[in-house]
Amino acid sequence: MTEEQAQSSELRVLLRMVTAKDAVMAIRLLARSDIVAESCADAPGLATEMSVGAGAVVIAEEVLNDPGFGRVMQALRSQPPWSDLPVIVVARTGVDSMAITEAVEQLANLTVLERPMRASSLVSSVRTALAARKRQYQLRATLEGLHEADQRKTEFLATLAHELRNPLAPLRSALTILSTMQPGPDKARSLYAVMDRQLSHMVRLIDDLMEVSRITRGKIELRLAAVALDRVVLDAVDVSKPLLDAAGQELVLDMPPVPCTVNGDAVRLTQVFANLINNASKFTPPQGRISVSLRSDAQNVQVQVADSGIGIPEAMVDTVFDMFVQVSDTSRAAQGGLGIGLTLVRSLVELHGGRVSASSPGTGAGTTMTVELPRVAGAVTQDALTSLPVTADAGKGHRIVVVDDNRDAADSLAQLLGLMGASASVAYGGQDALIAMAASPPTMAFIDIGMPTMDGYELAGAIRANDAIAGAVLVALTGWGQSTDRERIMAAGFDHHLLKPADIHELAQLLKSTD
Repeated sequence: MTEEQAQSSELRVLLRMVTAKDAVMAIRLLARSDIVAESCADAPGLATEMSVGAGAVVIAEEVLNDPGFGRVMQALRSQPPWSDLPVIVVARTGVDSMAITEAVEQLANLTVLERPMRASSLVSSVRTALAARKRQYQLRATLEGLHEADQRKTEFLATLAHELRNPLAPLRSALTILSTMQPGPDKARSLYAVMDRQLSHMVRLIDDLMEVSRITRGKIELRLAAVALDRVVLDAVDVSKPLLDAAGQELVLDMPPVPCTVNGDAVRLTQVFANLINNASKFTPPQGRISVSLRSDAQNVQVQVADSGIGIPEAMVDTVFDMFVQVSDTSRAAQGGLGIGLTLVRSLVELHGGRVSASSPGTGAGTTMTVELPRVAGAVTQDALTSLPVTADAGKGHRIVVVDDNRDAADSLAQLLGLMGASASVAYGGQDALIAMAASPPTMAFIDIGMPTMDGYELAGAIRANDAIAGAVLVALTGWGQSTDRERIMAAGFDHHLLKPADIHELAQLLKSTD
């Protein structure tokens, strides 16, 4: 049965009248009001048709005494929780029979019409019953949606736990080797590289989560300018190149000789295409092939990322961009992921006025992702990006106090700032920080927000209220990164806001800018 046929059967009226003539007359009467009705030969046949789908049931009182009516009652009692199929009984004139009384007691959604009845009464009762049935179908769709969303979130949380544990294992192993075996410089460098890669992976997982949250709540702002999309695509390829090289995958580029300009945020668009290329790589076996092509016409620019990977089942093609969706049986082949990358892609593309779609011949036949963006005429502008090298004297001249109730976090950051040339000390709480700062006023203070007893907001207020230390540059170093968090942090008296874990380049730039 097709979806259209299923929807049609769910709103049909099933009839079981005393005579075939009565059934024909009722069908014709309801048809005049555009109500589809079907007659059933007997009570068991009515029960069978009810299992296929029905919007309402109209039966004569005599049918209640049919030996086969027990199957109808069984079908009504076994309805799912959302369903309460309306039943209309056309009764004989006079005092209610025992069968009618029992039916009223057993069926909550029952309407009794007495013969002879007016045609308008039957039509009105059926219309009311169908309206109630439609509301039940809406409830069913809501419940199914909630169940599906709950199942996706459960799977997502399990995947998140798995993906966060994956980098933790090599991090712990590397730390154990460094602390117990005292390896030589070459071995130590390789272990540091492992730790850096795994930490970067964890940060990226968390960043993706935060990014999706910001976009879905409309908290992201694009820095729009005329950008050459071919240049953006090449930048995205550079970002994804290490992943492709590690898998030994062939990358084929098909770029136009003439630049294609769009009005967009170059950083965000690079993120879009890097995500698509990374996704293609994850779902493509080693030595596979990934092709990236760019085409344009007068109105649009189209970028396609095609792979020779595991493909997408037909039933999943329209849902792969939904939050937390992962194609069944692909998580192991994908080498990790949270099911949010394509959601992020769709959101960013739509913010640029474009659209993204997926196509696949089926499982094992590869996938093609297509992004279409409006083309514009105009000169390409490029941001002047300057790189700031991390030098040993980036923090020279600074007296810094690091305030964090997590001792490891405070101690390690203070050591890092010391290596960058700063004079750094630590305090493990707000009151300790105020005492230390009063004894030796710092030029800067890195302050955690979520501390017990006195949190970062209260500490910042106390510092600004003390003339002796009020001039210190206050930096909030925290895991809270929403726009509302930033606003509250700045309103509390902070000068800067950094997300944990702080990037060493960000630290160096901040130290240099506050000399």
